[in-house]
Formats: sequence, C-alpha cells, structure tokens
Amino acid sequence: MKPMNEMHVSFPSSSANEGFARAAVAAFVAQLDPTVDELCDIRTAVSEAVTNCIVHAYRNTIGTISVTCKIFENGCVVVRIRDRGCGIADIKQAMQPMFTTQEGERAGLGFAVMQNFMDRLHVSSRPGKGTSVTMQKTIRRRQDNGK
Repeated sequence: MKPMNEMHVSFPSSSANEGFARAAVAAFVAQLDPTVDELCDIRTAVSEAVTNCIVHAYRNTIGTISVTCKIFENGCVVVRIRDRGCGIADIKQAMQPMFTTQEGERAGLGFAVMQNFMDRLHVSSRPGKGTSVTMQKTIRRRQDNGK
C-alpha cells in the first residue's frame, strides 16, 4: 500500500534533538486527528528510540539519526528510526526488559516501552553498521457524533 503522506528528517545525535524528533513526528501525525493518548504513545515511543540512538549507538561520539514517518489511508502510522552506529550484537537479549549496556545509568526499558505504546515493533541491526527500529500504530478514526 502506498502512503498518502510521508516525511523524512535527519539530525545529529545530540540529546537536544530528542525533543525535536518527538515534536516533529507528533506534528506530522496530527493530520490524522489522533486522540491525546494516541499522540502521547507515539511521542513516547519515538523518544525512547531516539534516546537509544544517542546513548547506545553513538556512545561517545556524534552521528546521524534518520527518522521517516509514513501515514496510510487506513490510519496506520509507520515510524522508522535509523542510525549508523555500533549496532546490536544480540537483538533478542537487548529487547529483554532491564537489559542495558550501561549498568547503573539506564533502566533498560526502552524497547519494552516502545512495544507497549505501539501496535508493532521491529528491530534490525548489524554490529558496526547500525540499527533500524520500525514502529507501527493505527490511529482509530473518531466518529463525528452527528456533527
């Protein structure tokens, strides 16, 4: 199915840009008239994915984070967040709640949060090449209640 609209943005992996990514995706998705809860879910998931890039993919360096958001006619929103950082050696292990590569500093709940707030989550990664996180959520169409 072809998207009815899409956007793409790239930015440096500076922590200041986490809020930008969250706001950019939320502003783009707003055209579907999501509920506050739906919009908060998407914003939270995007925030977690971008934070993972900043903290883990580009540990002590600055790299590029790319965000693509596509909207489909059926209300489906697909957000893809990609980095070209260190990659993940064991995705299954990384997706376990409480697993972190930075003991004492992080809770290790990023992927669990993404899974909880979105309808679907897919992670692909290659060590030394980067990681791609694709998340999907369907915005429920609101009835106009006879207005």
